[in-house]
Amino acid sequence: METVNIRNKDMHWEIAAAIHFPPNFDTKKKYPAIISAHPIGSCKEQTSGNVYGQVLAKEGFVVIAFDRSFQGSSGGEPRSIEDPTLSVEDFRHVADYVVTLSYVDEDRIGVLGICGGGGYAINAAMTERRIKVVGTITGVNYGRLMREGFSGYDPIRALESMAKQRTAEARGEKLRVDDLLPPSPDEAKKRSITEIDVYEATDYYRTSRGQQPCGLNRSLFSHQAAAVGWDAFHLAEVLLTQPLMVVVGDKVGAFGAYRDGCEIIGRAASKKKELVVLAGWSHYDLYDKPEPVRLALAKLAPFYKENLG
Repeated sequence: METVNIRNKDMHWEIAAAIHFPPNFDTKKKYPAIISAHPIGSCKEQTSGNVYGQVLAKEGFVVIAFDRSFQGSSGGEPRSIEDPTLSVEDFRHVADYVVTLSYVDEDRIGVLGICGGGGYAINAAMTERRIKVVGTITGVNYGRLMREGFSGYDPIRALESMAKQRTAEARGEKLRVDDLLPPSPDEAKKRSITEIDVYEATDYYRTSRGQQPCGLNRSLFSHQAAAVGWDAFHLAEVLLTQPLMVVVGDKVGAFGAYRDGCEIIGRAASKKKELVVLAGWSHYDLYDKPEPVRLALAKLAPFYKENLG
């Protein structure tokens, strides 16, 4: 593995990335590449790189797992911004870097996105035609989630609150950075949090299982408005034509990956598209648990090999 910094030429900071190489890697050869995108509020060391990136590299791909701007080890201030438009642009900057690598075949670049990174990957692929193949793991349309569960199903009220907070911060008041999860599974139980996605997210992000210093699952409240008005699947019927594989578990949770997976498969213009439903597994099982990860990769690896050549 090699860590690199990719220049974000639009915003004048760097995007941190880790490149995972195939066995017996030879710089004189040309390899297919996969750009791997992490979940919302996460980082490349959590599932996109250290789980799926490593295994797909063993399958013969050069995998570039990156931290989105304002998150992980990438630049961007203030921290903990989740702006979908800027996040999609990050894919373009990573693609700009990938096509300069002598050992990557520029005509064989795919993308993989996990959770909200899956929605971003889908949206990026619609207009970034250097991306030839799209795969998602428990992918979520973050804009839809912001308009629904994350705003208490009252997006207008939420937008008004965000506007007031942004005004306060513009006048010098302290930034409001929301911790999106309880500090521990025990605390979640004390708060009677039993909803599967929220509780299992806490078990992943707030324990040694998935905890990373750069993946904090925090959000700058005043800058959430852009996500409320964004939709990952907009124009998918026209612009999403690449081969598409969507992997979800059938244990349905509040974040809506199963629902979003069914929707995008129905809407995508892709001639080759497949919804893979893994029976008995949940959203966060697919992040790192050996058996569901194995089942997901048993479908994804051949899919990428077939469509990236």
